[in-house]
Amino acid sequence: MRAALWLLALFGIAAAVALFAGNNQGTVTLFWPPTRVDLSLNLVLLGLVVLFVVIHLALRALAALFSLPVQARQWRLQQKERALHAALLDAMVQLLAGRFSRARRAAQAALAQERMLDALDASLPQAPQVRALAHLLAAESAQSLQDQAARDAHLHQALQEGDDARAAAGLAPETREGVQLRAARWALEDRDPAASLARLAELPQGAQRRTLALRLRLKAARQAGRPQEALETARLLAKHRAFSAAAAASIVRGLATDLIAQAHDSEQLRRAWSELEPAEREIPEVAIQAAQRMIGLRGDLATARAWLLPVWERAIGQPRSLGDGLRVKLVRALEASLDTVDADWLARIEAAQRADPRDATLQYLAGMACMRRQLWGKAQQLLSQAGLALQDAELHRRAWSALAELADMQGDPARAAEAWKQAALSGR
Repeated sequence: MRAALWLLALFGIAAAVALFAGNNQGTVTLFWPPTRVDLSLNLVLLGLVVLFVVIHLALRALAALFSLPVQARQWRLQQKERALHAALLDAMVQLLAGRFSRARRAAQAALAQERMLDALDASLPQAPQVRALAHLLAAESAQSLQDQAARDAHLHQALQEGDDARAAAGLAPETREGVQLRAARWALEDRDPAASLARLAELPQGAQRRTLALRLRLKAARQAGRPQEALETARLLAKHRAFSAAAAASIVRGLATDLIAQAHDSEQLRRAWSELEPAEREIPEVAIQAAQRMIGLRGDLATARAWLLPVWERAIGQPRSLGDGLRVKLVRALEASLDTVDADWLARIEAAQRADPRDATLQYLAGMACMRRQLWGKAQQLLSQAGLALQDAELHRRAWSALAELADMQGDPARAAEAWKQAALSGR
């Protein structure tokens, strides 16, 4: 269609020129004494057009001739820029391939090319960022080669170039932030969590809440033995959905137990418990760990039992929600707090044992509670039944040891000896 339109336009122009030139009787007379030259007006117009075209082409040829040195210089600069970009790309590829020495040489070659461009007054608009990236690649390679001196030198240069990039071109601060994040990771690899946390603290507030920064902070806090800081960071990561639900629960559970394990007295333990969120306090492993720690520190046993109450209710209401190992730990924690057990807890234990009379662990706990309340007959009955069915070796041994003590108190040495024998056999 376009070709047809052009053809019609050419026909129209040809027709118009033919009409104008065919009926044009005008002449142009040139007087050059003593000569007179008569020329057709059409010839004069054609000559003017040809003269204009010749002059235009001559001027274009002269301009092209005089621009050859500039074009040659631009070509040389373009080749150097291509060499710079090729060196940067080669450094990245070699680094990803694990060829760290080659990656460092390629990064240094890119820096040399950039210096040559700068010496020719032809710096790239993003020259500071390019230099920062080259220094970062060289520093990453040096880190992998365990050359800390070279790594620190390139790191310093990269940070300086990041500042120059922001100040000179008004660019966003991502260049410097990226370098700081890499420096924080290198500190973690060197087992220096304090330096890593210091690098992360230098980041702007918004950058500190990015997922990558939070992951690094979590690792650094765990290495530094700061469970409270690590727990706060894990909560933020869980909100950002940086982990799966199962992984987040596992990490939070481990950090909460670490926080509790670091308490050196009952008051510290109370503060650590208060810093946990309500959902974290209901985690069975956390609550059992806190109660055992409180008992081990000779703290308030009523507080320990209060911490265990949600886990107890869950174990009774949903027996399959807790594994056998957790149920045994719960029973042992409650057993250790029976010295000051109140009537409410005794009622809970008795009601649970009656509701599930075949549960050996509940029989054991109820028997130990009766023994502490000096209900010897009922304690002997429950512990005897539990001793025959308990699968946990420690509870089995403790049940038979308690039966042996009851037999001694009742003056039955034969039954006591048999009970001690069963306790000894369960320990093998």
